[in-house]
Amino acid sequence: MTQERRLILQEIFSSEEHFGADDLHLRFVNHRVAVSRATIYRTLEHLVQSGLVRRVYLDNQKKAFFEHVHGRKHHEHMICLSCGKVIEFSDDPLEERQEKVCRDLKFKPLRHSLRIVGVCETCQ
Repeated sequence: MTQERRLILQEIFSSEEHFGADDLHLRFVNHRVAVSRATIYRTLEHLVQSGLVRRVYLDNQKKAFFEHVHGRKHHEHMICLSCGKVIEFSDDPLEERQEKVCRDLKFKPLRHSLRIVGVCETCQ
């Protein structure tokens, strides 16, 4: 665990927001903290593999965003195509239904995500 990686981890866990790797790098640049872009990308891969951070595709699978998941309840995403707003939501009956479908079909789920793309109330 290098000092750079420790700083990256602290920065990621200081916010509940979704972020891109370049956004994270810009935060360090703005705070005049020297953390290389390459180190950020490598560290994000390690954090995704370890299960501390999740890669989320919000805009038609073109660009990956990240969010930390440690200590947070599982949730899904709604993305507004007009303003880009991301709305997180949880729905226990939906989760239970997914689990039942997997059981009924004898399928062992490892992970899942639901992404609903549309237009938010403000943009309608």
